[in-house]
Amino acid sequence: MAAVIDPSAVVDAPAVTARRWPPQVKFIVGNEACERFSYYGMKGILALYITQVLLKTEDDATNIIAMFSAVNYFMPLVGAWVADRYWGRYRTILWISLFYCAGHAVLATSDFFPTPAGKIWILYLGLALIAFGSGGIKPCVSAFMGDQFRSDERHLLQKAYAAFYWAINLGSFFSFLAIPAIRKSWGYGWAFGVPGIFMAAATFIFWLGTRHYVMAPPSRVTRSAGFFRVLWEALRQRRRRPPGQDFWEAARSRFSEADVDAARSVMPILSVFALIPVFWALFDQTYSTWVMQGQRLQTFNLLGWSIGAEEMQSANPALVMLMIPLMTWGLYPLLGRLASPLRRMSLGMFLAALSYVVVAMLQSRIESGAQLSILWQTAPYAILTLAEVLISTTGLEFAFREAAPEMKSIIMGFWNLTVTVGNLVVVLITKVLGGEGGANGSVSASRFLMYAGLTFVVAIAFSVIAARYHYRDASAAQGK
Repeated sequence: MAAVIDPSAVVDAPAVTARRWPPQVKFIVGNEACERFSYYGMKGILALYITQVLLKTEDDATNIIAMFSAVNYFMPLVGAWVADRYWGRYRTILWISLFYCAGHAVLATSDFFPTPAGKIWILYLGLALIAFGSGGIKPCVSAFMGDQFRSDERHLLQKAYAAFYWAINLGSFFSFLAIPAIRKSWGYGWAFGVPGIFMAAATFIFWLGTRHYVMAPPSRVTRSAGFFRVLWEALRQRRRRPPGQDFWEAARSRFSEADVDAARSVMPILSVFALIPVFWALFDQTYSTWVMQGQRLQTFNLLGWSIGAEEMQSANPALVMLMIPLMTWGLYPLLGRLASPLRRMSLGMFLAALSYVVVAMLQSRIESGAQLSILWQTAPYAILTLAEVLISTTGLEFAFREAAPEMKSIIMGFWNLTVTVGNLVVVLITKVLGGEGGANGSVSASRFLMYAGLTFVVAIAFSVIAARYHYRDASAAQGK
C-alpha cells in the first residue's frame, strides 16, 4: 500500500541534503514518455488527414487542431479540481487514463467508415475522448512527480523537471518518425491504433509504481479550502469589506489564515501566466500550419529515411533533448541569478517572435515560386525550440516552486489553460482574417509576420511584469 502524507509534513524531513531522486520517479517518467508518444503520434498526422482524407481546407484543419488543443488544455482545470478536492492525484491519473485509451480506440476505427462524412464524426468523438483524458491527467502528472520529493530533495526539482520534459520529447521524437511510416505502410487505422497501444502501456507503467508512491491527500481529507472556494468567499464579501482592507482579508471570516494565504499565492503567478498564451498560439501551429507549409517543400532522404512534412516535426523534440541537458547542467549554473525563471521566459518570448519572422521569410520564397528543400524549416524549428525550452520547461518549474502546497494542481491547471487561450487566439484570427476565398489564409507570409509582430509586443510587456515579480521561493530568484 502506498504511503499517504499531508503536504505540510515535508517540513519535518531530514536535514541531510539528498543527492539522488526518489526511485519511484522512474515510473512517472516512463509513463510520460509512452503517453506523449501516443499523443503526439496521433496529433502529428492530423493536419494531412484532415486536408487529404477528410477533404477539408487548410483553414479548417488549422481550426480543428487548434480547437482540439484548446479543449485538451482546458481540461486540466477539471482534472486539477477533481484531484485536489476529491480523488487525489494518483486516482485521477489512473482512472482518467482509461478515457484516454478509449479515444485512441475510437480513432483506430476510422478505416471502417468509407466516406469523409463518417470519418469526421469518428474524428470528433475520438478527439473529444482524448482531450478529456490527456487534459484531465496533465496537471496531475507533473505535480504528482513533485510530490515524490521531500524538502531536503527540493534542490533536485530543476533537474527532475528537465528529465521529465526530456522524456516527453523522447516519446514525441520517435512518434513523429514512426507513426507517419505506419500510416504510409498500413493506413490511418493502424496509425491511430498504435498510439492507443502506447497509451495502454503508459497506464500500466504508472500502475506498476503504485506501492512506491507518496500520495498527497485531497483537500477534503486535509480540510483545506481550495482556491475557488476562497476566491468565491472573497468576491461574495467584497461589498462588506472596510475601506483599505485587502481583497483576500474578507475571506478570513470563513476560512483559516493558511487557506487564505495559499489562495493569495495564486494571483501573482497568474499575472505571469497572463501573457504566455501568445507563445502557445505560435508553438502549436507546428502541428498545423507548419506541416501544411512543409507539404509545399521538397522531401529529403536521411540514412534511407524519407523526411517530409510530418516527419519534420521530429526536429523539435530532437533539438529539445539536446538543449535541455546543455542548458540545465551547463548554461544555467554559469549564469547564476541571470538565469532566474522569469528572465529565461522573457528571452524565450523574443525568440518565439523571431522564429515566425524566419518562417514568414520561407513562406514568402514559396509564394514567389521557389523550389525549396524541407531542410529550410530546420532554422525556424531550432529557434522556436530554444524558446520552448526557455518558456515551457521553466514554466513547469516556476509553477510548482511558486505555488503553495495546497495549490500545486490548480496552478498546473492554470498553466495548461494558457495553451487553451493561445489556441483560441489562433481560431479567432483564422476565422476573422480568413484568406483568399476563406480557404488558406492561415498558411501565408503575411499571417506569419502578423504573429511575429504580436509576439514581439507581448514579449516586451512580459519582460516588464517579470522585472517586478517578487518570488516566494528565494532560491529561484537566484537562479538555483
